Amino acid sequence: MKKIISMISTLALVLSFSAACGTKTTPTTPSSTAAPTTAPSATTGGKFAAIAKGDIKVGVIHIGNPADGSGYTYAHDQGIVAMQKELGLADNQIIRKNNVNDTDPTATETAVRECIEEGANVIFATSWGYMDTMEALAEEYPEIIFSHGTGYKSNGTNMNNYFGRIYQARYLSGIVAGMKTESNLIGFVAAMGQDNSEVTGGINAFAMGVYSVNPDAKVYVKVTNSWYSPSEETNAAKALLAEGCDVIAQHVDTPNPQLEAEKAGVFGIGYNSDMSKDAPKATLTSAVWNWGAYYTWAVEKLIDGTWEGENYYGGMKEEMVDISPLNESIVAPGTKEAVEKARATILDGTFNVFDGVIETNDGKTVGEAGKTLDDGTITGKINWYFKTVTLK
Repeated sequence: MKKIISMISTLALVLSFSAACGTKTTPTTPSSTAAPTTAPSATTGGKFAAIAKGDIKVGVIHIGNPADGSGYTYAHDQGIVAMQKELGLADNQIIRKNNVNDTDPTATETAVRECIEEGANVIFATSWGYMDTMEALAEEYPEIIFSHGTGYKSNGTNMNNYFGRIYQARYLSGIVAGMKTESNLIGFVAAMGQDNSEVTGGINAFAMGVYSVNPDAKVYVKVTNSWYSPSEETNAAKALLAEGCDVIAQHVDTPNPQLEAEKAGVFGIGYNSDMSKDAPKATLTSAVWNWGAYYTWAVEKLIDGTWEGENYYGGMKEEMVDISPLNESIVAPGTKEAVEKARATILDGTFNVFDGVIETNDGKTVGEAGKTLDDGTITGKINWYFKTVTLK
């Protein structure tokens, strides 16, 4: 996803767990996107000289507008706000470029170059489609840090990528949905199809969470083919409701699927931010991001002179991802206990979601007994659906 991500709590989330936004974390590097190793500078400890806090300027490229107050861009921007507060940066040290179409390389290049002209020494680009342009400009401007949210490209020096184990939160949210459904039909509005591992992996983790508590439930997927399309997200939700789905989950930017669920008198699982503020009668919980965990970590490294160019892949342990507080008034009885039991196994490492042999919806299997899928496979090679998933 980004958007891939997931990314990558916004789980202490300013959105719903505000205490953790200032948490300093230790990243891990996915095997499929490992940055080349280069000896750090003997004088700075990193690959770039330290930048005085007062001289830091942070550019941010957003696919939407954080003023919308919900969804993907809002979650990222709340992470920037948390970083700014944690590190004590002034407002004029943050350069935002909003509503930059990630399918338009010219628009992306223009936004990045404007950040550079305005003095940015680090640029965070938050959507999948910015990746190739970031890669090209990183080569042109080796003195500037290019940090790309989701995707997989990096050069080990001045361009890295960052995301998170959002599939962990997806699994927990699947438990919530599986315990709530009465029709045993759960809808999922997806930005991209089976070829996008970020989205597909999230759907599978969600469906596996559903299956763990309700093996009779099915997950119907409707694809919008857009990271951000309010009208298509609405239409997809309506189509899934017409199929009889009584819980609507999503991997899209706006709260529109949650709003449609509320209008229909059914329930939903939000994404990116806590969408119970948008649809309080419908949203059971949301899979959420604490992007501030990464942004704080990254900018601190520039200030300290310890930037190494490594990729970042944080999970629940690092407080990068989580689910928002359960909507206790509408979740099924026993949901909290079931979620906490699964959470404990994820945190202590005895369960990794994609463990063992996994059955797909075309009668095949992936994985091996006693093993778990590696990070490279999870981030780039999940191009199959779990056995209870149907594409609509």
